[in-house]
Amino acid sequence: MFERDGDTETETRRERLRFWLTIGMATMLTGIVGALVLLLVRANDNYDRSLGWQTQSLEVISQTRSLDATLARAEAALGRFAVGLQKEDGRVFEQQWGLARQYLARLDRTVRDNAVQAKLVDELTQEMDRRGSQLGDAALSANYSQTVAAISKYHAAGHDAALGRIDRLLTQIIGNERALLRERNRVAAADRASLNQAILLFSLLGAAAAAVAIGATFSLVRAEAERRVARREQAAESDRAMQLEQAVEARTAELERANIALRSEMTEREAAEAQLRQAQKMEAVGQLTGGIAHDFNNMLAVVVGGLELAQRWLPDTPEKAERHLANALDGANRAADLTRRLLTFARSEPARPEITAVDDCIASFAELIERTIGDRIALTLDLNADGLACWLDRQQFENALLNLAVNARDAMNGHGSLTIRTLDDGNGKALAVQVIDTGCGMPPEVLERVFDPFYTTKPAGQGTGLGMSQVFAFCRQSGGEVQISSIEGDGTSVAMLLPVAKPQRVAAAASDNDSDAAVAAPTEALSILVVEDDQRVLAATVDAVEELGHSAVACGNPLEAERLVESRLADGGRFDLILSDVLMPDITGPEMVAQLKRRWPALSVLFVTGYSGDASGIASFGDHNVLRKPFTLNALDQAIRRCGEVRPSEEQRLAS
Repeated sequence: MFERDGDTETETRRERLRFWLTIGMATMLTGIVGALVLLLVRANDNYDRSLGWQTQSLEVISQTRSLDATLARAEAALGRFAVGLQKEDGRVFEQQWGLARQYLARLDRTVRDNAVQAKLVDELTQEMDRRGSQLGDAALSANYSQTVAAISKYHAAGHDAALGRIDRLLTQIIGNERALLRERNRVAAADRASLNQAILLFSLLGAAAAAVAIGATFSLVRAEAERRVARREQAAESDRAMQLEQAVEARTAELERANIALRSEMTEREAAEAQLRQAQKMEAVGQLTGGIAHDFNNMLAVVVGGLELAQRWLPDTPEKAERHLANALDGANRAADLTRRLLTFARSEPARPEITAVDDCIASFAELIERTIGDRIALTLDLNADGLACWLDRQQFENALLNLAVNARDAMNGHGSLTIRTLDDGNGKALAVQVIDTGCGMPPEVLERVFDPFYTTKPAGQGTGLGMSQVFAFCRQSGGEVQISSIEGDGTSVAMLLPVAKPQRVAAAASDNDSDAAVAAPTEALSILVVEDDQRVLAATVDAVEELGHSAVACGNPLEAERLVESRLADGGRFDLILSDVLMPDITGPEMVAQLKRRWPALSVLFVTGYSGDASGIASFGDHNVLRKPFTLNALDQAIRRCGEVRPSEEQRLAS
């Protein structure tokens, strides 16, 4: 009995020991499980955060590359718009530029938590604002069909330092983000290793807990299975992230190659187009020069012969000498007019539309056309639009006529008849200028492409393919259109349909011309400082000024002009007018006038120039009058009178 009680007490102690041991083990396991759970949760959070960082870096790289590609497409569209003036290209430029701004906004939101990247994005935003202003200016010029201005601005924008800064900022953003991605990949790998270690410990604990309770083991096994599924999903996400990174790198390399190829193509195209345009211009000037040389030599023969005869007969028969002097003067005036028209045609300027009497313009330009097409082609003018005028650029109109005449000459192989006809549409709203030849005509397949830029059927070296496209551009720019009809073997007819200017505009132009012609005579003689570096021209100009009744002071060096003005004022006198040449050694006329104006802002100025290219620098002349060389006494007198009408007061002239 006592043995049974002892066994019972021992069993009880054992039971208690097992109970407390179980409680202790359960408590210990609970603590270990809790610690392992905390470790597992932290490792999992760290790994999720690392994956989020990786995704963010990949998004920054992808958005930056998309922004770069969109900018390239926008600038390419603008290049096509500037050259072809197609509105669709303009809309593509606006769409791509707007898309680039959206990518930039997304990139700005993505890198807000990174101060270095955010600063780079801010700099990129400023550069894109400046770049947008440059490209917008080029697009605006193209939108108003100002081809030369648009191409010039686009070319200047393509060589601007802002483009390099934008590329540098994009490259720096991608480089920084790649460095962050490498660091985040390293952290993600460490977090993944920590997660794997936590899972391993948890598995061992599950195996130990299986000996204590089947239910706990089952629960742990199920939890482990779920975690394994999560692990596989995380591994799959990591694989997808790696694939995305590889795809981004491949796409980036492709875009870089496309961008390099596009820039190279744009550069080559711009250079080729510039060379072709210059070749076409020089070809036209060369064709004019061949015919003009003969006429110019005839005019020089009249001048030289008349002066020699006048020199011989002046002592004995002055009336014969006077007749030959008149012939020489007429020949010189004709030569000057011919030279002025050739220089006007050859210079390159923006479109300057004005009220132009079409019949008068064609009649005055016919002489140049005759010299260009040759003596074997009969030129007939059938002008039926007397009294009608159009609002157009006279130089571009003459250039269009010359292009059509040259094409007609080539189509007739230098022999045939060319007719230029003007017709009214009957209601006074449009005027047709027809150029009709008796050449070989064009087949339908050529007729369909006749206005395509750079399309030509002429042999290599004999045509640029820009003539008809320039005619088309001129008609569209003038608010009209061009029509062409041709029968193979039966000649070609090209009609430029131009809108007739409104009567109010014509009346206003006529009023301006009348007011210019009706110049009142000055009330007194003027004191004029003549600045000219050529001594012969200086002497002739001084004599001409004095012949008109004015007082002239000669100045052969523009650097001495300021001293002469100061000396005249010190003696109590004044200069009413500064008559200055434009192109002179050491300092130009406008530069000299600018220096004088700083001390005497009210000085009146008249520029005299014989160089056609000066017209392109009209801004340097300011609001001063310009007289072209060679000039007659009458032209000089009218120019001086126009300057004398706005003479300032004595107090203004002495201001310094």
